[in-house]
Parts: sequence; C-alpha cells; structure tokens
Amino acid sequence: MLNFECDYMRGACPEVLDRLVKTNMDETLGYGDDPYCKSAAGRIREICGCPDARVYFLVGGTQVNATAIYAVLKHCQGVISPVTGHINHHEAGAVEATGHKVISLPGRDGKLDATEVRNYLKAYWNDENYAHIVEPGMVYITHPTELGTLYSLRELQDMAAVCREYHIPLYLDGARLAYAIASDKTDVTLRDIASLCDIFYIGGTKCGALFGEALVIPRPELTGDLFSIIKQRGAMLAKGRLLGLQFDTLLADGLYERNGLNAIRTAGLLAKGLQAKGYRFLIPPQTNQLFVIMGNAGIERLRKKVSFSLWEHVDADHSAIRLVTDWATSEADVEALLSLL
Repeated sequence: MLNFECDYMRGACPEVLDRLVKTNMDETLGYGDDPYCKSAAGRIREICGCPDARVYFLVGGTQVNATAIYAVLKHCQGVISPVTGHINHHEAGAVEATGHKVISLPGRDGKLDATEVRNYLKAYWNDENYAHIVEPGMVYITHPTELGTLYSLRELQDMAAVCREYHIPLYLDGARLAYAIASDKTDVTLRDIASLCDIFYIGGTKCGALFGEALVIPRPELTGDLFSIIKQRGAMLAKGRLLGLQFDTLLADGLYERNGLNAIRTAGLLAKGLQAKGYRFLIPPQTNQLFVIMGNAGIERLRKKVSFSLWEHVDADHSAIRLVTDWATSEADVEALLSLL
C-alpha cells in the first residue's frame, strides 16, 4: 500500500530517533525539569523572539488544545472556532468536556474572517440578554487550517486587532506549523505568529517527532504557571525529557524547516502531476494536504492500493479525497501514486 492518509503514520525522523537512542541511558529529573527541556525552551524563545515566553511540552495536539483553552477561559466562557476547526470537528468534544462551549462560525476555506468575528463579538455585547449567552472568551484558529489553507500576514494582523479590541486572546493551533512555514505561498513567519498570537503551539507529532507538541505563551501573565493544570488534564509526561529532547533536535540546524520543505516539495510535485492528468482540486493546494476530486468508481479502485481519506461528496458521481505528504514522503512515492492514476 502507498500511504497518503495523514502526516503522522511514520515514527520519528532519523535525527530525532538517533538522539533518543544515544541519550537513552541518561538520568534526568522528570516532568520537564531536565537539561533537554530547558535547552529546547531556550531555542523556542530565541527563534520566536519572545524571551519571556512560557514554554511547555505536552504529549499531543488534542491535549494541548483542551488544556490551554481550559486554562485561559473563565468558567462561563466559550471559544470561537471555524466550523471546520479541529476542536469543533475532530477532537471528540475534548474542549467541551472541560466545560467550555465551542462557538463555531462558518468561515471560508477553513479560515475565520476577522470582520465576521468582530460582528459576532459586537452583536454579543450589544445583546441585552448577553448574560444569558455563553461569553466568547477566546478565538481559535489553525495554521495551516484543516483544509490546508494559510492565513496571510494581513489576515493574522486583522484577527489579532479584533481580539485586542475586545480584550480576548488569540490562540493558534500549529499542529502542522512546519508545513505552513515552509510553504512558498505564505508571508507569515514564526516570529509573526509569536508577536500576534497570545498563545500557540509548535507541532511535533505531524512534523517529524515521535510524539509531542510545544505550547508557547508569549504573554506569561495570561495563564500563570500551567504545571498543575497540564498534569491534571493528563497531558504531562513523567519522562518529560523525551519531549524536550525531540524539540531540541528538531529546532537545531534547521531540521524543522527541512522537514516542512520536503512535505511541501513532494505535495507540489503531486499537485502538478494531478493537474497534468486533468484532475481538479476542491481547494487550491497551499501546503501538504491536497483535496482531489475524483469519480467514485475510480476512488474505489484506488483504495485497493493507496491509503487516503474520503473527504466529502461533491455530486452523485464524484467525491473529494485527501492526499497528505509529510517530512519523509519521497519522489518515488509520488511517482508511484501518479502511475496508478
């Protein structure tokens, strides 16, 4: 089988795995109080240009989202998300299980629109009965989005301006952040994200780590110390050095960027090959997720040799499938898939 199902089907990239093996017998304190976590946190602060940021290493994306949103919101508040947002669509109600409503807005191509968010916030506070309605206390976005699309710097600036106007934090889910940064269609840097977002995370699980995400809080006054909350929410690893060491490796010598570039390069080759064969896209490709429209009969034949996701039905005879490249996808993988088509 050729695997284009998702970007976390493999283990760790060789550099990370090699360092895990070489340091296997090291003895360190647990729960992130070790040299590797401290070094990785220092790298993140330097790369992001936020020397005062709090940095925490958590085991996975859903745990980061549920923990961070729970920690920031007041008990009676909810979080605004695009209807396609991961917290609204693919996390089994993890955020709502903490007692906070996900307030979904339509958005477009997976992205929230700043004007739409402002209109919602304005309508809420102008409603005489607002005290009876869940208060919007945060805006949640993903970059790239669940549809592989990217926020422009202007869009991110506009969203940050709305959040600051209404005094609520902007939270960016960066599960696939390596692929956003590597895209030739972006004008947003990691430093831009750190300066415009109040809280965000750098994805590891989908970008070359064995597991783990790095939560970054440029405004430390927003949350205080999250140690106890992270542990309470089951998002902390006792052998925390396994998380810190992976990010210390990924963020050294441009490895994180190279991982992202490989996924973008192979996705570009695949997109060009698909276009040459006459295939159309549900959404113009921007990162490592391609949403390809195919005939239903062809999809069933392809399933026998290729792993992918069926995304949505387009009409009675056609559907969109999702093909995903990652840090290890090879040109040979792309050529093999194109030959099957």
